Amino acid sequence: MNADQFYQSRQAEWQEFTGLLKRSQNNIKQLSPEEVKRLGQLYRAITSDLALAQRAWPQHRVTTFLNQLVAQGHGLIYRSEPLAVRRLKNYAARGFPRLFRETWRFTAVSALLIILPALLAGFITNASPNAAGAILPPDVQRLIPEIEEQKLWTDIPIEERPYASSFIMTNNIRVSFLAFASGMTAGLLTVYVLVFNGLMLGGLTGLTAHYDVGLELWNFVIGHGVIELTTIFIAGGSGLMLGWAILHPGLLRRRDALTQAAQKAVKLLIGCVPLLVVAGTIEGFISPNELIPPIVKWGVGLGSGVLLYGYLLFAGKKDAA
Repeated sequence: MNADQFYQSRQAEWQEFTGLLKRSQNNIKQLSPEEVKRLGQLYRAITSDLALAQRAWPQHRVTTFLNQLVAQGHGLIYRSEPLAVRRLKNYAARGFPRLFRETWRFTAVSALLIILPALLAGFITNASPNAAGAILPPDVQRLIPEIEEQKLWTDIPIEERPYASSFIMTNNIRVSFLAFASGMTAGLLTVYVLVFNGLMLGGLTGLTAHYDVGLELWNFVIGHGVIELTTIFIAGGSGLMLGWAILHPGLLRRRDALTQAAQKAVKLLIGCVPLLVVAGTIEGFISPNELIPPIVKWGVGLGSGVLLYGYLLFAGKKDAA
């Protein structure tokens, strides 16, 4: 059998396959289930035809035609999501929580650098409110007169909430990036940023508790606080990871150790950004909403915390097993 005879014997199926490709309009979802099944059958048959033609008539136009036909079919049948989108989904579902668990020690140290100063400052300002002037930074000290009058700064007018939410997201992301980038100072500036924020958080908590508005403050904070603090812990941990690589490169050259740490740290920081967006949205729309009962806000905060830590601690475990 020569090439022309081969073409005559097989052209009916080739034309049928071409017709299905045209009907699909480059989207296999345009075809019915029966047509998709038939498309697969014809594709396998034409792939065999191409293998035969390449062996018997490698330079013949029928081989060129079949090669193009198989390429079109492959592009339709095996089309998938863009690689970048697929990688992003895989990182969100598995990569980020696995990396969190791998680097949990740095995150834990970061958390302690906030929590311990916060507890200390809270006890001090609650017992001696005059100490707030020494503990709180100057731009926060202007809030002291309001707190002494049992007023809080947390009321956000309804018309300003969309703008406030956007500002809060940006500010939280800025603090996280600062904690991360400060790792290039061998972690010293990261430690300062974390301790500073811990003292500010604890100092305000203790001061508001002294003037009997502490619960009101935490009714505002709790909704977004669990997610927000966790992401800052992670971002601070990524900065400490950079500092540790600089100070203790181990058997690697310091530059190589820093490169390896930076690859992980940047991935952690990328994973924090959407979490901070969620926290900023809650802080802009739910936390200041006086129509939402405190119990609901606590439910949002604790519920989001359970979901977040369930994701961080368990997502991707089964795939890794």
